[in-house]
Amino acid sequence: MTLIDDTICAVSTAPGIGGIAVIRVSGNQACRIVDRVWQGKRLENVTGHTAHLGTIVDEHGETIDQAVATVFCAPASFTGEDVVELSVHGSTWIQREVVQLLVRQGCRIAEPGEFTRRAFASGKLDLAEAEAVADVIASSSRAAHRMAISQMRGDFSRQLESLRQQLIDLASLLELELDFSEEDVEFASRETLKSLTCEIHDVVSRLATSFSTGAALKDGVPVAIVGATNAGKSTLLNRLLGDDRAIVSDIHGTTRDIIEDRIEIEGVLFRLIDTAGLRDTSDVVESLGIDRTVKQIGNAAIVVWVIDPATDQETLRDTWQRISSRLTESQQLIVALNKCDLSTPGVDLDSIGCQRDNIVILNISAATGEGIDSLTQTLVEASGVNSWQGEILVTNSRHYEALTNALGSIKRIKEGLDAGISGDFIAQDVRETLHHLGTITGAVTTTDILATIFSRFCIGK
Repeated sequence: MTLIDDTICAVSTAPGIGGIAVIRVSGNQACRIVDRVWQGKRLENVTGHTAHLGTIVDEHGETIDQAVATVFCAPASFTGEDVVELSVHGSTWIQREVVQLLVRQGCRIAEPGEFTRRAFASGKLDLAEAEAVADVIASSSRAAHRMAISQMRGDFSRQLESLRQQLIDLASLLELELDFSEEDVEFASRETLKSLTCEIHDVVSRLATSFSTGAALKDGVPVAIVGATNAGKSTLLNRLLGDDRAIVSDIHGTTRDIIEDRIEIEGVLFRLIDTAGLRDTSDVVESLGIDRTVKQIGNAAIVVWVIDPATDQETLRDTWQRISSRLTESQQLIVALNKCDLSTPGVDLDSIGCQRDNIVILNISAATGEGIDSLTQTLVEASGVNSWQGEILVTNSRHYEALTNALGSIKRIKEGLDAGISGDFIAQDVRETLHHLGTITGAVTTTDILATIFSRFCIGK
């Protein structure tokens, strides 16, 4: 990928009216073009990383705005090119007029993500770090922000580079053996190669496995609130959200479809999903809602089973059978014994076959709020954020796919070493692993991949 010679501009702050708006100009002609509309110190002659007060005027000498121009000289800028950032007043008219004026003077309006793409092209960021820029902008919780910042500063890329270097060393040893095959020289014992391969496999496997946790923390941990009709599921949703999001009534089957909303608890984003009550029904619409409920159980990371302690054993057993049919061992099950303000909850879960290691039982009152603090704390603990000590978590599905493909080729390397097959076949699998890992950071890429990735960015970034 080569740098483009033209100069681009765009508003880099959020659309709309604000106190200040920033218009970014990047390219070899950035200072020269801005100087054509700038009254103040000549920007072509200033040093980088300096800010200057001046006035922006149009071709007729009419003042558009008083502004501050911050100059960054190549290569010490975000894009690696000359960059001028104009801080103007936040009027949408001013923003539009200044951008149009710059275009008339020789700029081109930037495409989505083009500033970051130029940073990647000039070597300021690798592809994983560039994607993290978008994740930082889109982060909606403290946990998501921490993960994006970690990736943007290169923690993930450095670990991948370490893996790639180990693979390159492995490939070099194999290639040397092939070059001296007639002399029966072994540059590294097969046991050493196996040990190195196992080490690489373990790291890649851990990164791939972390995707489920990373994606949940980034997009919101899915929490399915399930149970029989009139157990208090919608009341609990409203209590957690602090808003009347779901309709509550004493009529069985009031909730007939999935209701979803998001809430941040202690820096963790949760997607709370209220579901239709689980029961036998002849109502077609309610049945569709129940089918969706069962599906949500399988998709959730945490399942909150809301129980009215007054419910009879047969209904409890039927409800548990519906829940357990989609529940996996990796999912956290929280049993919320509701309406503790009305009676002393007491439910014999063993008698209905509800026996799991991964289960928490809480007494709550969705109506009064009693026990809700314990429930929210349990949700945070179940999210895994407390056990996350800043280690790298994969949050990008493209990265996960590449890691999964790399695992496949690493497995073939291990099998080849165990079987004692020729080094040239093993070397091919090493090169394939290098290819898959290289697609993450952009060491291996195509124009189509880059276009797809950067098209998701906002204009101005």
